[in-house]
Amino acid sequence: MLSPKCECPANVLVVDDEQTMQNYTRALLEPEGYQVETVSSGADALFRVQRGQSPDVVLLDMLMPGLTGLQTLEKMHQVDPALKVVMLSCVSDSRKIVEAMRLGAADYISKPFRKDDLQTVLQPLLVAPPRQQYSTGEITEDLGDGVFFVTATPEMHKLRAQAELVAQVDIPVLLLGESGTGKEIFARIIHAVSPRVHGPFLKVNCAALPEDLLESELFGYEPGAFTGATQVKPGKFELCNKGTILLDEIGEMSPILQAKLLHVLQDQQFSRLGGRSVIHTDVRVIAATNVPIKQAIATKRLREDLYYRLSGFTFRLPPLRERKADIAILLRHFMATLAEHYACPALPIPPAALEACVSYPWPGNVREMENFIKRCLVLQEVTPPMAQTPGVFRARAAESVAGSGSQLNGLKSVARSAREDAEVSAIIRALKETNWHRKQAAERLEISYKALLYKIREYGIEPPISS
Repeated sequence: MLSPKCECPANVLVVDDEQTMQNYTRALLEPEGYQVETVSSGADALFRVQRGQSPDVVLLDMLMPGLTGLQTLEKMHQVDPALKVVMLSCVSDSRKIVEAMRLGAADYISKPFRKDDLQTVLQPLLVAPPRQQYSTGEITEDLGDGVFFVTATPEMHKLRAQAELVAQVDIPVLLLGESGTGKEIFARIIHAVSPRVHGPFLKVNCAALPEDLLESELFGYEPGAFTGATQVKPGKFELCNKGTILLDEIGEMSPILQAKLLHVLQDQQFSRLGGRSVIHTDVRVIAATNVPIKQAIATKRLREDLYYRLSGFTFRLPPLRERKADIAILLRHFMATLAEHYACPALPIPPAALEACVSYPWPGNVREMENFIKRCLVLQEVTPPMAQTPGVFRARAAESVAGSGSQLNGLKSVARSAREDAEVSAIIRALKETNWHRKQAAERLEISYKALLYKIREYGIEPPISS
């Protein structure tokens, strides 16, 4: 049964230049109580929408003479942005499917389809609220393992809806955005709503391991591949078969490994270190980075061919300072969940502190906010967030300490602030001189790579984001 028969049946408009497909779709839908209308061109469908005759759902053929399906979709959404459109295609062209999603398609069906295929697609659309209603209001989505998607902004709702559509198309996804904006959360969303949900989800931080260890972590090794390799170890690509792998900090991967990764993406096969046999794998790759893409390609830090292979669909996650409507809901969420985790009472957030939080730029984004709430719970006091970069906030903190009546503490604070300011200046200078290549910057600063990453997170240092 497609849909329960009712006094107000859903109206479906079928747009297809083939009469046999119109008749076939009508034969599937009308016995189930749907009102079905058919037209043979995109121009006819657009004319109906322009006259205010928008149906509940449009089934739109991708390939038609005159106005193509994509052109019709774009023009109809210019007239009625809330219109629910399902694309029909007999050709499995992932690029066109992704373009349809960018233009606002609600879903797609491959021809030839059966009654069950229509049921799977139409029923959720007919009970879901219109698209513009979905893009407002607070949402807290539990993704498991203590991971939540929390938002109240239309832009994040739109990205969440796009993630659900992209998840159905088995293409690589590239996540861009500053550190702490929620790239891993979006990777988990894509996995959770995709056909691969019952397969594994594995994350690999490409910046956390040296090149040789990262290669063995990704592809595994055979006995004798190197000193200490005494037994077979499968890599993440092998363990993640039929699942999703998140390659975080992809911009930190060496060019040699990038070439090997490109081969895996193209051929879905690889060999373990020290091995000769070819291993086939079926893995969806999601890559994430906070480096400026154009700059990374220009400086050969990221292979251009790998970038185009990874960016089957690209999400750019906005920083928290551009999502001020999310700040209050995120504060409440972290206060509730972390108080439960630490088995202590949640603290009320005074209006003055909330106002300061909304005004604060959050250079470390959502991750910084989580750590801020942790500090508040440990101290059992909610105070305005302190900037992790040199500037007026830190100066005011030093002044307040110096004026508190304890000259010794004031001098210590001034000394600490001066040291931190000097560290930030040196780190930023080294990063700029190396085109934000953190491994080279660490060598120039004569500190370990992990120490530099810690300092970058501590001070909230971010490169300028570009497309």
